[in-house]
Amino acid sequence: MSEQPRPRRSPWRRLWRAGAPRATRAQLLAGLLCAALGFGVVVQVRQTDTSGLDDLREADLVRILDDTTERGDRLEEELSSLQATRRELTEGSDSARAAAEAAQQRAREYGLLAGTLPAHGPGIVATVGDPAGAVRSTHLIQLVQELRDAGAEAIQVGGTRVVAGTAFTDAAGGVLVDGTTERAPYVVSVIGDPDTLSTALDIPGGVRETLRSAGADLDVRTAGGDGAGGEVRISALHALSAPQYARPASPGPSAGNG
Repeated sequence: MSEQPRPRRSPWRRLWRAGAPRATRAQLLAGLLCAALGFGVVVQVRQTDTSGLDDLREADLVRILDDTTERGDRLEEELSSLQATRRELTEGSDSARAAAEAAQQRAREYGLLAGTLPAHGPGIVATVGDPAGAVRSTHLIQLVQELRDAGAEAIQVGGTRVVAGTAFTDAAGGVLVDGTTERAPYVVSVIGDPDTLSTALDIPGGVRETLRSAGADLDVRTAGGDGAGGEVRISALHALSAPQYARPASPGPSAGNG
């Protein structure tokens, strides 16, 4: 029998096969490396997310959970207050009076945050003893930062009001706080939730352990909250200086009006 000729392939089929991607050994190896790298990153992220909590005791985890829940409750209360203020300003019959009261309330809040108004309320008084003279500015910075993270609303170190721009530097025989030399024992008055603030200072690996390793000690006294007597009073004020370069800017056109 004579061999029949093979059917000719369509030119379009040959063109498609020529343009189709072909996997080479180098491409396969690169794909395997990328997959391995992605798997390693995922494992590392999961380990990082859990390693910080694995070493904590159950009681510490419960305190951290309670603190987080309390912060969420405070934020919800603040949101409800802001929404109520908005309704008064937009729907109230006496919108001018409501706006004036809201402005005064905001001015008081900003005065507390800026340190230009005295403050009082529940909180704690933390005293850092330094018999060895080993406390440095970094220790007080860590203490203030942990208090802020725990929701501190007003802080005073010795006779100096602490605000967002307060500077801590080492000085002979003490710590320079915004140009004022504070000496041991360092008395830190704080207004905020007493339980949350005191718990924040006792977290393992926190400021208490740091101070203890430096030879210093930390004593915390709570005031107010849960029916406890007394309150914390902060009388030191922060003097504002006029800006040298910054000037108020008029509002520019909105993004939609470009």
